[in-house]
Amino acid sequence: MKRLPTSSPNREQLAARLKSHGQEHLLRFWDELDPAGRQQLARQIEAVNLEQIAALYEQGAAAHDWAALARRAEPPQAIRLADRQAGGRFSSHEARQRGTAALAAGKIGVLVVAGGQGSRLGFDHPKGMYAIGPVSGATLLQIHLEKAQAAGRRYGAPVPVYVMTSPVTHDEQATFLDEHDRFGLSADDVILFCQGTMPAVDAATGKLLLAEKDSLFLSPDGHGGVVAALAAGGALEDMRRRGIEHLFYLQVDNPLVPIGDAEFLGYHLLARSDLTSMAVAKQTPQDRLGVFAIIDGRLHVIEYSDLPDDVAEKRDDVGSLRFWAGSIAVHLFSVAFLERSLALKDALPFHIAHKKVPHIDDAGQHVEPDEPNALKFERFIFDLVPHAKNPLVVEYPEEDVFAPLKNAPGESRDTPEYVQRFMVARHRRWLEAAGTRVEDGVAVEISPLWALDAETVAARADRPKLISEPSYFTEK
Repeated sequence: MKRLPTSSPNREQLAARLKSHGQEHLLRFWDELDPAGRQQLARQIEAVNLEQIAALYEQGAAAHDWAALARRAEPPQAIRLADRQAGGRFSSHEARQRGTAALAAGKIGVLVVAGGQGSRLGFDHPKGMYAIGPVSGATLLQIHLEKAQAAGRRYGAPVPVYVMTSPVTHDEQATFLDEHDRFGLSADDVILFCQGTMPAVDAATGKLLLAEKDSLFLSPDGHGGVVAALAAGGALEDMRRRGIEHLFYLQVDNPLVPIGDAEFLGYHLLARSDLTSMAVAKQTPQDRLGVFAIIDGRLHVIEYSDLPDDVAEKRDDVGSLRFWAGSIAVHLFSVAFLERSLALKDALPFHIAHKKVPHIDDAGQHVEPDEPNALKFERFIFDLVPHAKNPLVVEYPEEDVFAPLKNAPGESRDTPEYVQRFMVARHRRWLEAAGTRVEDGVAVEISPLWALDAETVAARADRPKLISEPSYFTEK
């Protein structure tokens, strides 16, 4: 395809726009830049909403007084494990029927947030490419895509996967998925789209920071940026075309997420919910999980860092934690709700964090700050919760659904070894419930393509009676 020549950026116009917001320093090195560098810097400047940045800086790190809000909060209405087993608001059988029908009708998609790098793991690639399979070495992305493929086979309709990348991870993940033929999914059923970015500003002056002479310091705008990115990247239009009505949302670092769980989907549909969230019961007040809580009649997620100790430690009449419902960032969204949220002013406000941000100074020298020097701006997906109609929280056992990969070896939890231990234990439970004996200390791993859950393990006639050596069960 022939490319038309691009016009040179107009320095005077850029300078006038920047001067009106006190940001003209961004052009300090303009005369040193080659044409490509000028194009890049101009493009980045033009993409920044300078009025918004000024307003956010004026707001500063001010936020809700979560301590005061938490002290008047109430526990959420939720479907607890005991309710599901005994039959409460909705029967688990009815929920599974409704969920199965929606999956068979092709109304369900999967949204995987995969913009992060594996830096904290000592892995210099996108985190989704990390090999976490305890026997197979399967990557996080492979496991999630195989679950979607298995669900599609089980219910007879494709389950498309929308993968949100970031500017620093997009190309590498796109290449990785192409090289592995999207782990069996068709090209039409894996849709990559890139989240937006936000600049950082100097905390003392509000000046935008330069990462290089020809580029702003930009970082992803948070997992809450997914809604705008779905629209900007064409994913929402793809959902309309396909008739996708509900999205199963997860973060790429948790390989235990039960994608295609018909019961969870069924509760969402029976409740006519805009947003249904999976929760696990906190074991101690100090567990580092945000909690679901009702504040002034609306469901919210209170970050663990915002939850005062006196509230976190509250117990009910039988001694259980009053605020027990830990958020694990697994949700079901109605697509109609996501579309409506685009028009809601401040539905997803920016959160402001004081961080260390490397940059270049007035002399063009690189600066690596020892202390927080800048304000960064991010959106969080859980800020949609208060805007949802009929929001629902459903409890699942932690050992079945939550083992996120976040920390390098040596930490107390959320390390590769920790996650693999959870994966092996779950697959051992599935096999043993089906009548297979697994010898002590033997690692077992099940590909979703061999069995998606305990029910499909039990239905397999080729499962062994005894496993005495590390085994990976997958398609031949």
